[in-house]
Amino acid sequence: MNKKRILCYGDSNIWGWIPGTEAERFSEEIRFPQVLQRLLGMDFEIIEEGLASRTLVSEYQRPGKEGRNGSTSLMPCLILHDPLDLVILLLGTNELKKEFNNTAEQIGEFLENYYAKVIPQTKSKIRDSYPKLLIIAPAVVDEQLASPRYGTGSTEKNKQLGKIYSEVAERNNCNFLDASELAVGIDGVHLTPESHGKLAEMLYQKIKSMNL
Repeated sequence: MNKKRILCYGDSNIWGWIPGTEAERFSEEIRFPQVLQRLLGMDFEIIEEGLASRTLVSEYQRPGKEGRNGSTSLMPCLILHDPLDLVILLLGTNELKKEFNNTAEQIGEFLENYYAKVIPQTKSKIRDSYPKLLIIAPAVVDEQLASPRYGTGSTEKNKQLGKIYSEVAERNNCNFLDASELAVGIDGVHLTPESHGKLAEMLYQKIKSMNL
């Protein structure tokens, strides 16, 4: 039996950034993609593609932040890991940074035009199939704890993404999971170990209900 292949594509919360550190990473025992792998078992293969500071489409002007536009690396990633049964997408948090000046509605448009309309239409080069897409609405940033780069209003915009992402998923016949209630750590951005475990369980239940 061929394994079901699932790509987790996103930012530092897929990578497993430990809150409050300068780029320390949670172990495989904690990171939600690896917890999900253990829950799903050997009939599934989870592929981690998390990059710190990855955006949906926005380009940083700061040195050291090159290559973070997720839309430009998406297609090479889909080709590299072909064939895929499912793509789990967790992006949008970094679009809230004040340097980009995005509204919640604009973030939803980025999600729809560059991902929801693209991933499910990208046919495998290896077999006659298309990947399904599962969109996750990200945990809410605490602007009081987060870096000043997020700025006033980022928390409120983040809270709007659950509804916006859900509507994007429905319009494009994609799957949706709302992770906005998950707790973030002392830096106001990154998931706690407990939240990694909860998200893995939520994804497990969702995937088991899908016809992969």
